[in-house]
This record gives sequence, structure tokens and C-alpha cells, in this order.
Amino acid sequence: MSRYLVSGWVQAASGGGWPLGTLVVNVLGCFVIGILSQVAETTGIFTPATRALFFTGFLGGFTTFSTFSSEAYNLAADGAALSATLYVALHIVLGLAAVWLGRTAAWLIVR
Repeated sequence: MSRYLVSGWVQAASGGGWPLGTLVVNVLGCFVIGILSQVAETTGIFTPATRALFFTGFLGGFTTFSTFSSEAYNLAADGAALSATLYVALHIVLGLAAVWLGRTAAWLIVR
């Protein structure tokens, strides 16, 4: 539900042409998993069950690899190969950067 709401809001606010909603949801999910991973490793606050609930349950449901893949495919199939390549590259680069930023922010707070 949260993915649908955030993605839909971003997509509507951006004008709806390029699949920005999915990119924002996935990067935001990467940032949150970065924070939670660092907190889990630094404090030991999460039990394995709690970790599964947040990481696999909530964040697994919030982010979406299948929609990202379908949108990248559709861009390429519509003849927008450069746009599809940029879309894939942005997901990877921004996703990794968001995990790093989330872990760094959490490390600064809980160290």
C-alpha cells in the first residue's frame, strides 16, 4: 500500500511521463535498508524475526524489482534505449548511494 501511494504521488507530481515513481520508491527503500542495516549491526537491537519483518516484509513489499524491470523493458521496447539504459543505471547508482548514505547517517547517530 505504501509503495502504491508514494509511487503514485511522485508519478503524478512529476507529470507522469518517465517512471520516476518507481525510482523514488526503490531509492528510498535502499536508504531505509541502509539505516536499518547499520542500526542492526551496531546495536544488535533487531532479533532475526524483527529483521525479517522489516527487511524482507516491509522493505521487500515497499520496493519493487519486478516493476522496475518491466518499466525498463517497456522503455527499451518503445525504442527509448538510451532512456532505458539511464533508468537502469540510475536505479543501480542511486540505490547503492542511498544504502551508503543510510548506513553513514545511522553510523553517525548510533556509534
